[in-house]
Amino acid sequence: MQRNEARGVQSVLQPDEIDRLGAASISAIVVSYFTGPLLARSIASLCAQPEIAEIILVDNGNPPGDVAAAVEGDGAPVKTLSGHGNIGFAAACNLGAAAARGAHLLIFNPDAILPEGGAARLLADAAGLARPWLMGAKLVGPDGAEQQGSRRNVLTPWRAFIEVTRAYKLAPRHPYFQRFNMHNEECPDALKETPTLSGAVMFLPKADYEAIGGMDARYFLHVEDVDFCLRFAKAGGAVWFNPHVSVLHYKSSSRANPVKIEARKTAGVIRYFHTHFEGVYPKPFLWLVDGALWAAFGALFVKRGAAKALRLAGFSARRGGRGVKRARAMSRRQSQR
Repeated sequence: MQRNEARGVQSVLQPDEIDRLGAASISAIVVSYFTGPLLARSIASLCAQPEIAEIILVDNGNPPGDVAAAVEGDGAPVKTLSGHGNIGFAAACNLGAAAARGAHLLIFNPDAILPEGGAARLLADAAGLARPWLMGAKLVGPDGAEQQGSRRNVLTPWRAFIEVTRAYKLAPRHPYFQRFNMHNEECPDALKETPTLSGAVMFLPKADYEAIGGMDARYFLHVEDVDFCLRFAKAGGAVWFNPHVSVLHYKSSSRANPVKIEARKTAGVIRYFHTHFEGVYPKPFLWLVDGALWAAFGALFVKRGAAKALRLAGFSARRGGRGVKRARAMSRRQSQR
């Protein structure tokens, strides 16, 4: 496999790449931060797609040798952008998009596996859509079930409030108590406009990505996809959920501190609400939602601290961590085949 190392977004096309980068070509963008062995599997699944002309791996930080091992193989050339440190997911996506030469962008998580023919199906299903469009895929876990976050409603302060307080249990069928995540609803059998997609898989024309300024780099990790979908829709774009492409998504493969991740997520949600809904909701209600979100984070912080203390005392949690360990063990076994 041809591999170019770069600092920043400088990239030089080789003659054999020019033919690959036609109107139907895809530039896949993978942002990695201490992903582990799943990174190689994710890259390999992208390399196996003839429609993917190039893979841009944005290295936000990985152990020595992990990136080199991940890009060894056949298929689309891999361009590695490194040396910038951990700049967050949104900024890294923008860095990758600036270096991309394909007509389409496929933002793809490093702990996800694109099925054989997945890129071709995305292109085929997008062929009849009016521009601008943004498409996601069906995210499934190792158990084959659709994952939370695969398709979602618009995130509003009211919806966050009923989620945090679990008020949806009062009237689960009432439209005012619709939940944010939609994975428990019946999965459509055809393309369907869906308010919010997961940033684990986002497919769209590069020009449409650039037209709204890409991802908002103020979001370091999480919520940038929610914000992007809302801004895309406000700009006149259509957001589509594609059930024909099932992407295996392992989740929690990075070694990043989970408490720090939740803190960034909470701060990101609050930023999102004050960016998009000030003037729509009364300020006292927004402050109430802010407080409820930080209280929920505090409860999670205490719960994780207690679990860690129990582990140090010789006890182990029955749930949660074991699922992650099983997924990682399965990934290691499959990567050795």
